[in-house]
Amino acid sequence: MKNSNYITRRQLLKAAGTAGAAMAFPSIVPSTVLGKNAPSNRINIAMIGMGRQAIHANLPPFLHSNDTKVVAICDVDRWRLDQGKAKVDDFYGNSDCKSYTDWREIIKRDDIDAVMNSTPDHWHVPISLEAVKARKHVCHEKPLSLSVSEGRILADAAEKSGVVFRTDTECRSNAYMQRVALLTLNGYLGKVKHIEVGVPDSDKGAVGDPTPMPVPDELDYEMWTGPAEMKPYTVDRVHKPKEFGRPGWMRCSATAEGIVTNWGTHLIDVAQLVNDTERTGPVSVEGTGKFGSGIWDVMQTFDLHYEYADGVTLHYLTDRPYIRVEGEDGWIYAPWGYAQIEAKDKSILYIREFDRQIADRAHKEDFIYAIKNNRPTMIDAEIGHRTCSMCQIGLIAVRVGKKLAWNPEAERFTNSDEANEMLTRSYRQPWDIV
Repeated sequence: MKNSNYITRRQLLKAAGTAGAAMAFPSIVPSTVLGKNAPSNRINIAMIGMGRQAIHANLPPFLHSNDTKVVAICDVDRWRLDQGKAKVDDFYGNSDCKSYTDWREIIKRDDIDAVMNSTPDHWHVPISLEAVKARKHVCHEKPLSLSVSEGRILADAAEKSGVVFRTDTECRSNAYMQRVALLTLNGYLGKVKHIEVGVPDSDKGAVGDPTPMPVPDELDYEMWTGPAEMKPYTVDRVHKPKEFGRPGWMRCSATAEGIVTNWGTHLIDVAQLVNDTERTGPVSVEGTGKFGSGIWDVMQTFDLHYEYADGVTLHYLTDRPYIRVEGEDGWIYAPWGYAQIEAKDKSILYIREFDRQIADRAHKEDFIYAIKNNRPTMIDAEIGHRTCSMCQIGLIAVRVGKKLAWNPEAERFTNSDEANEMLTRSYRQPWDIV
């Protein structure tokens, strides 16, 4: 039985958020009543996974928000855990933040309202699934899943639980991407005909060192591996090699799917948005790709082609990060970086008023806003799943080596049993999801 004070607090959070839904970022409880930093006025956040993404991108916004308080952190790597706790304690000027090496202890805590899941990809669904079942709000690092089937399980569970869920990619909040979406959805390009999405080929030619090494004393490698296939420990399988900016686990097929999902779920999300298909998907996919060798065996480069039921086509390839949308009346191109946005008709770039609006909050602001106002996030679990599954069926098409027909409602291929077998992946016992 839950503590009655906790129930009252959760009811207060929801009721006050609903009452203030018309205002931009209202206090959960008016500051004149309790003060904006009163304990009952703040969302208790737990950080699960304290690697580079958590430290540099995910933790700071929650620390600096007056609406949230980081009360717990978790990691299986003791030095990362200590580093994270030191940052939280230093910010608040106390030692109240609790640290854990087992994420299940966080899920058990009734006083935690929300979790930020910043773990490696193979842990995304198992942890977030248990969190939503425990009715905790979830901010979930992209990509959503490691298979179409587990993504569907998580999306359905999040909807059933009624919690706030955000698939965490900052790309949709990028000013250039916002401009592309607003102009396209408001008809300034005419009917959409073709979309092109590029992502970096930064894994091209990367080869990891497979030499087994002793497991560092501070790392619980058994727990780190979790539901993935157990492999001998080596730095290039787990941590960030010195010569590459991204952790080694992102290049291993047992723990990730590589650039196709890790970068793709940023920009394919925008493509789905501008095409008005963010809760469905294409009807066919084909493509080619090259895979790495040794322990870094994910697909490193690719050229994928999709078609939607209405004839819109999408070209997804390794190149540089950008999106280009072509319509019957013009085109628009937006890089993700410092280059300039371009359009066939440059005058449309200066339009400021639109009939059809889209949310334009920053990524963590979006999550906090949704909790406070009992609203969906910009990228909920269903949208995150559909984006991730587009990348995954492209990967499957390369593996099978032929054009595949896809039923976006049933989420099954209609012309390949071999491809359908790749929609799921096995879990190492005793881990499982139901």
